[in-house]
Amino acid sequence: MAADKKTKLLARQLFKLSVVDGQVSPEQVSGVLAWVEKHSPRQSLSLLQIYQRLIATELSRSQALVSHAGSLPDGVLARIGQAMTTKYRRPITPSAKPDASLIAGIRVRVGDDLYESSAAGQLAALSA
Repeated sequence: MAADKKTKLLARQLFKLSVVDGQVSPEQVSGVLAWVEKHSPRQSLSLLQIYQRLIATELSRSQALVSHAGSLPDGVLARIGQAMTTKYRRPITPSAKPDASLIAGIRVRVGDDLYESSAAGQLAALSA
C-alpha cells in the first residue's frame, strides 16, 4: 500500500525531530521509534520505511566513502575528511574501502557527489 500525504508529512516531521545541530541524533531516533511503537500511527510500516530512507540519506551526506587502489598513506584519510568538512560546512567522517577495480588513485563519494582521481576513471573518460 502506498503512503498517503499525511503519512509522508508525519515521516518528514519525525525526521526533522531526529536532526539536532545538522546531524542525526541517535537519542532522538530512539525517541521517535519509541513514539511510533507506543502510538501505532496508521500505515506505520510505510511511515517507518519513509523515515528510514530519510535518515539513511542524511547519514550518507555526513560520510565520505574513500575507495582506493592499494594502500593509503598515513594521514590521507584525515586530510580528505578535513577537506570535505570545509567544502560542505558540516562534519564529514571519512571511511576507507579498498577497491580492486581502481588501477591507481582514489574515488570519494559524499552522498550523491562523486570525486574521482583514478586511472580507471581517466581511462573510461578517454574511451567515451
